Amino acid sequence: MAEYTLYCFAQSGNAYKAALMLNLCGADWTPRFVDYFNGETRTPAYRAINEMGEVPVLEFGARRLSQSGVILDYLAARFGKFGPTNEEERREILRWTLFDNHKLTSYTATLRFMMSLAKTGETPVTEFLRQRATTAFGILNNHLAKSRFAIGERPTTADFSMCGYLYWPDEFGVSWSDYPNIGRWLGDIKALPGWEHPYTLMPGHPLPAKA
Repeated sequence: MAEYTLYCFAQSGNAYKAALMLNLCGADWTPRFVDYFNGETRTPAYRAINEMGEVPVLEFGARRLSQSGVILDYLAARFGKFGPTNEEERREILRWTLFDNHKLTSYTATLRFMMSLAKTGETPVTEFLRQRATTAFGILNNHLAKSRFAIGERPTTADFSMCGYLYWPDEFGVSWSDYPNIGRWLGDIKALPGWEHPYTLMPGHPLPAKA
């Protein structure tokens, strides 16, 4: 039996953040498919697992952790990898993780859901989301002109948080050639031993036609 079980599904960039971290740390883990598109997260059984009704959930022993940022922080401490080495780095990792949660993932994930999964086409809502997402891309692109990774020359959990939804550029209609520093950075993360694309790392892809 694996040490860790990750409740996840292939289309979730937030779950991918945790799955990627587990893989890069060489953790003994197994995915547990969550049937989000058929409503599993809304069931009482799943709400008993996570009252927030979300993935990811990391289960180990009698404990469960939810929220990708919490899971990343826990795994960094557990494995002694990709975390801060001093208080200044701790604050910088937190700063970019919060930027991701509020400005990058929040808009990018919603835009992708509407465009690729709900298939709404372009609407005033997607136009608003795209403006917000591309603003965040510009901030990140400019920052990565100054350092290889989010807080310097080595990857940290801040990088794994921010990259969670960015390996699907075709699904939300962006070209990383317009943001070359992001494209280079994603390539540097991809080159890390243990990297896998979310659609191969987690179960549930491709979606059945009815989804």
